[in-house]
Amino acid sequence: STKLTIGILSVQGGVAEHVRMVEKLGHEAVLVRRTEHLENIDGLILPGGESTTMSRLLRLGGMIEPLREAIQAGLPAFGTCAGMIMLASTILDTRPDARHLDALDVTVRRNAFGRQVESFETDLEFTGITDTEGAAPMRAVFIRAPWVERVGDGVEVLASAADHPVAVR
Repeated sequence: STKLTIGILSVQGGVAEHVRMVEKLGHEAVLVRRTEHLENIDGLILPGGESTTMSRLLRLGGMIEPLREAIQAGLPAFGTCAGMIMLASTILDTRPDARHLDALDVTVRRNAFGRQVESFETDLEFTGITDTEGAAPMRAVFIRAPWVERVGDGVEVLASAADHPVAVR
């Protein structure tokens, strides 16, 4: 297989966990903090964290438009938790000054599952992930996590929790 160079947006959030996983899969992880870090990467991961803090730091660093342009030009992007919020076209329950990348035609609700004390773990079945016996559940952790309230045309739901989509593509 081809060794990929995967950028990990590293302004805030769960950066180290994504770096470890990319490297464990045999690929190169590159920390993305500035526009020039977007050059020569094969994909981009936007990690979980705090979406309004990410938004503010990206705005201050002049990264919102370069990220938006790179994704619109075809750079594959994957977002977990706050990363999914940043990729969404519409965000509910956020600050009026928060920015997002408008790269995924979904409406997400921040902190949809409740406050920190209502965090939980569960097994989710993902479309397309199977083992020799069929569907293979994956462990998922929800800490002040978002859910998807509206899925646009061309967006596929991959997994749901509490009757709401939580993974899409």
